[in-house]
Amino acid sequence: MVMYANRINSIPPYLFAEVDRAKQQKIKEGVDIIDLGVGDPDLPSPDYVIESLCKAVKDPETHQYPSYSGSNVFRGEVAEWFKARFGVTLDSTKEIITLIGSKEGVAHIPLAFVNPGEYALCPNPAYPVYSIGTILADGKPYDMPLLSENGFKPDLSKIPKEVIKNTNLMFVNYPNNPTGAVADKSFFREVIDFGKDNDIVIAHDNAYSEMGYDGYKAPSILEMPGAMDCCIELHSLSKTSNMTGWRIGFAVGNADIVAGLGKVKMNVDSGAFLAIQMAAIDALKRSDEFSAKMNNIYQERRDALLVGLKALGIDMPKPKATFYVWAPVPKGNDSIGYAKYLLDKAGIVATPGIGFGKYGEGYVRFSLTKSVGRINEAVERMKKL
Repeated sequence: MVMYANRINSIPPYLFAEVDRAKQQKIKEGVDIIDLGVGDPDLPSPDYVIESLCKAVKDPETHQYPSYSGSNVFRGEVAEWFKARFGVTLDSTKEIITLIGSKEGVAHIPLAFVNPGEYALCPNPAYPVYSIGTILADGKPYDMPLLSENGFKPDLSKIPKEVIKNTNLMFVNYPNNPTGAVADKSFFREVIDFGKDNDIVIAHDNAYSEMGYDGYKAPSILEMPGAMDCCIELHSLSKTSNMTGWRIGFAVGNADIVAGLGKVKMNVDSGAFLAIQMAAIDALKRSDEFSAKMNNIYQERRDALLVGLKALGIDMPKPKATFYVWAPVPKGNDSIGYAKYLLDKAGIVATPGIGFGKYGEGYVRFSLTKSVGRINEAVERMKKL
C-alpha cells in the first residue's frame, strides 16, 4: 500500500483540477460550455515573441543547461523594464532571479524562509499556492481575511502577537486574485513597516501589475522607501503577455531574500529554458504596447459582464485590475452550489469562492477569458435561469 507523507495528505484537492473535471464531464455529455473559470488567456502569445523563440531555439547554445538564476541578458532586460515601469533601480546580478513562472517562485519561497511549525501569513481568499507552498515546507498557513468592508485588504492589527512572533514570511497580492481589488501606496507603507518591525519577509505577488482599466496603473511595493530591506516581488509574463504555457517570470527585491530563493532553486530545478528567456526579452521590450491592446479587450469584456450581472440584480463596483470579476452569489446560495447550478443548468463555468479559502464563501469568480459575444451569451443563459 502506498503511504503518502502527512504534508501531502494535508493538501486539499486543487481547485482548478476539480473545476476542470466537472467541465470535462459536461463536454462529454455534449454541453456547449462557456468557460469563465480558470484565468488562462484565450488569445495567443504575440507573433514577435513566437518568432523570437523560433530563432533562439535554432541556436544550439540554448539547448544546454541554463543558469538557475537566469541569463544575464534576460535579467538585464528585467532591470531596464522595472526602471522604466516603476522607477526602481535594480542590480541585475543580485536583486533579480528568473522563475519558471511566478507559481514556481511562490511555491519555493516558504522552503527558504519558513521553518517547520512556523507560520506564513496568507491572505484568504487567495491563490491557493500561498498556503500549499507553506504546507509543503512543513509550515502553518495563518489566514488573513480579505473582507469587502476593508476593501479586500488584511487588517494587520488583528493578527495575534503570538502568531507574529512565530512568523517569518507574509504573502500579499495586489492587484488581487481572486477579488480584483487594488492597493495604494499607503497600504504598502503599512505592510513594509509591519515587516521591518517584526523581521518578516514580505513576498508581494504582482503577477497582474500590467492588467489595469480606466487609466489605472498598479504600483510596485518596491517603489516605497524601505521596501528593499524586507521585500521580494514576483512578476509573470503569463497573463500580461499571454504566455501561460511558456512558464517564465522573475522575482526582484532584497538581495538576501533573492539569494534565499535562489538557493532553493539551485537545488531543485535547472533554470528556465534559455530560448524562452530570449523570447521573453522581446516580450518585455514591447510589453506596454501589448498590454494596452489586451487591456482594451478585457475592459470591454468586463463592462459587458457587469452590465449583464446588473440586469440579474448583481450590482457591484467595476474592478480596476486583473481579468476577474468577484461576484456575490444570489441570496440563499453558497458558492459551490451556485457554481454547480450555473454549470448544470447553463453550461457556464465559474469558480466557487470557497475554493480560494473560507473567506471566499458567498462569491464566485468569473474570468474575462472569452469574447464579448460569448460573455453576452453567458449572461442570456443566466437570465433564462
